[in-house]
Amino acid sequence: MATQQQEKQPADRQKQEREELEASIGKNVMRVVGQPANLHRLQVRQLWDDHYRVNVFVGVDASCATVAHSYFVVADGDGAIIASTPHLTKRYEPAKDRS
Repeated sequence: MATQQQEKQPADRQKQEREELEASIGKNVMRVVGQPANLHRLQVRQLWDDHYRVNVFVGVDASCATVAHSYFVVADGDGAIIASTPHLTKRYEPAKDRS
């Protein structure tokens, strides 16, 4: 039983690191592109090595969400965007602070 827990710990750590990297990539994409008013979610999926697909979904809820933009990106180990196809450009104004 202890062996199973020891084997699970590195897998859990790797999963957490991957999720943190994907979140960082998503934040960096959104920093350039901006945030659409009707953002449903941002999906970042690793394709291989340092290559990712980033999809920007818009819509009121999951039943009507569509992909507004999709990017094929290359990112470093810290989530910085090295290259993107299509090129990342500003599409939306920054979100307004509603405090």
